[in-house]
Amino acid sequence: MLAAGNPYGSRTLVVERDEDSSVAYLCSPDGAVHGAVWLANHRPAPAVVDLARINAGLPPLMPRPNTLHPGGRRPLGQLSPLWFEEGDGVALYEDDDLLAVIPGWADMNRGMPGYARDAVGESPFAWALSEALEGLRPRISNARSYWRWRHSEGSWPSFQEFVMGHLDRVLGPAGRYWDASGDRLPTVGITERPPAHDRGFTVLSTVGMSCQRMPTVEQWIDKPDAYARIELAVATREDPRDAALLLVWLSQYPWHSVTWLGHGHTAKWYHEPATFPLGPQYSGVLMQANPPHMPDMSGFAFGGEAVRWLWLSPTTTATEAQHP
Repeated sequence: MLAAGNPYGSRTLVVERDEDSSVAYLCSPDGAVHGAVWLANHRPAPAVVDLARINAGLPPLMPRPNTLHPGGRRPLGQLSPLWFEEGDGVALYEDDDLLAVIPGWADMNRGMPGYARDAVGESPFAWALSEALEGLRPRISNARSYWRWRHSEGSWPSFQEFVMGHLDRVLGPAGRYWDASGDRLPTVGITERPPAHDRGFTVLSTVGMSCQRMPTVEQWIDKPDAYARIELAVATREDPRDAALLLVWLSQYPWHSVTWLGHGHTAKWYHEPATFPLGPQYSGVLMQANPPHMPDMSGFAFGGEAVRWLWLSPTTTATEAQHP
């Protein structure tokens, strides 16, 4: 009935229906289901959960006490998704009416399926959207504004110029610039800042990671606004092209893997140790905000939120990205 991927290729919204009911699923590329929310019954609701239907792998029917339409309702109209800026959640519209929301924190294993317009109370199949709208409405409004801006002509060049201007002020003139994203969103570049003033080393920085918030931050941090936007940086006295490969590796990672990067996180090199850009004695990187003896990168904000620069340093004991 509907299958729509997010802009980063990391989640797909799938809506399935039969003659009896409609359900939306939020899936990863490997087919794993991260959220599943009932949307509507198309025939009279049963008094209790129809376990035989569920065991047969069919879309569930919402029991009578938990639906606004116990007699059932007509088939769904035109469906369209609105993805959250982070790509980890989605709002689903029927025509122009908000039908359901599957947020990034939806988790079937923890009994949080998502929110549906026609649901009443909380059930394993859907929670009432009306009771969550106060918190969800700003998120949805921000998503609509963000994608309208992001798809407008000149949005990326203007953002790029904004970041480069900040880096000019804190690091000095730019050297080379590389594209790190290819044809996939998010768009990210790498800027080289040769030694300048009293700095005897080259600094490389991503340009574009902070143009969209990272996924899942609110699941780990009480005040995510201060941590949701980052850029990465690395300092080197060697060939900058080698260090740049670290930024190419991690610059799209949060959105493609639906996770976040923060101070104290580590990431293990994804390939053979012998190919690590800074030498085979290393196995990954440690990320640090404001490490000693590095330039102060503060003072840049986007979307009303401060951007943090995380500096990469090689480590011999890195594990896959961990959350504190």
